[in-house]
Amino acid sequence: MALDQVKALGFDVFGTVVDWRSGIARQSAAFFEQHGIAIDPWQFADEWRALYQPAMERCRSGERPYVRLDALHREMLLAALQRRGIDPARFDRAELDRLSLAWRQLDAWPDAVEGLQRLRKRFVVVPMSNGNIALLLHMARHAGLPWDAILGSEVTRAYKPEPTAYLGTADVLGIAPDQLCLVAAHNDDLAAARGCGLATAFVTRPTEHGPTQRIDLAPEQAWDATAGNLVELAERLGC
Repeated sequence: MALDQVKALGFDVFGTVVDWRSGIARQSAAFFEQHGIAIDPWQFADEWRALYQPAMERCRSGERPYVRLDALHREMLLAALQRRGIDPARFDRAELDRLSLAWRQLDAWPDAVEGLQRLRKRFVVVPMSNGNIALLLHMARHAGLPWDAILGSEVTRAYKPEPTAYLGTADVLGIAPDQLCLVAAHNDDLAAARGCGLATAFVTRPTEHGPTQRIDLAPEQAWDATAGNLVELAERLGC
């Protein structure tokens, strides 16, 4: 049986477990409609998400201290609006707060809940995400995600692909790195995890970035396991 040494599965969440693009587009569309703003919500979702890595990189590089992702999401929202020529000051602070927390209200991919439930029969399942604990807690309640524990980025105070984000998770769980498997739809995340000694499982999410997605359509290395979705992964791992 594959991954016999593995005791826990740590999941990338945004894109692997939940469909961030549809959720952000839906909630952005409602916000723009309310305020009579003509912006394609799908494009805005992509523009907001495009600020994700640069925002975290300032923390990874030491340019600024660790900041929770909820706070970065709000900063990114303001920047995305300004890039569209929209002054955030025209909105009530509470409105911006609600929209910035849209990332807490994302829906799971159709296979995700069943897949996690089945995988729990054999493994401990936890998020290994750049999301903070409160974000992931509200998301789990919204989407019905059956985590065994909710580990946010505060646990390691590091953002993937920093080694501490992977090794610190294994340490918190009380297991060796090779007893922890990262499950992700992103080859670069898996490569970083493998570099830290973790096991790896690739799950395909060919529409995470929309119908014209060009990245992460297939595994780029011989990962320890590959599957088309989380239910298929559960089947392959004997769950």
